[in-house]
Amino acid sequence: MATGKRRGCSETLEQSSQNAMPRKEKLTHLHFYWHDILTGPNLSAVVIVSPQPNSSTIFGLVSVIDDALTMGPDLSSGIIGRAQGLYAAASQEEIALLMAMNLVFTEGEYKGSTLTVFGRNSILMKVREMPVIGGTGAFQFARGYTHLRTYQFDPKTGSAVVEYDVYVRH
Repeated sequence: MATGKRRGCSETLEQSSQNAMPRKEKLTHLHFYWHDILTGPNLSAVVIVSPQPNSSTIFGLVSVIDDALTMGPDLSSGIIGRAQGLYAAASQEEIALLMAMNLVFTEGEYKGSTLTVFGRNSILMKVREMPVIGGTGAFQFARGYTHLRTYQFDPKTGSAVVEYDVYVRH
């Protein structure tokens, strides 16, 4: 049972130790592939702001995404969810994205749960790390990180497949 003291529009909650149900926290490792498709009939990313002219770092680009998450690197390997959010090219020094997205799980053990990832993605680095800052469902109070590795990139279309290893406490 939680009791609280109201101060203005907020309330400080304190959990009663005699009624508290201990919650065992666990560490979960998730492995999947993210498919960012920029062309064709099944595109999953839409550019809403074009990059600045003559920018070697695509600075200023903003895209909204609804990318498939799959078990393997092939799009037909089984969709387990979607990455929904946006990314923006936020560096004038290198190709680096600010990414804000929810990983929405639609199949398997975590169906109906989400993880929120928000951070910097220096896409030319072999391995990148971004923080997991929250979640819903099975991932309430989630925190952790994800390692990203580009599996495939098509320079003509900009489409990419990226391998994700997510480590999350919840």
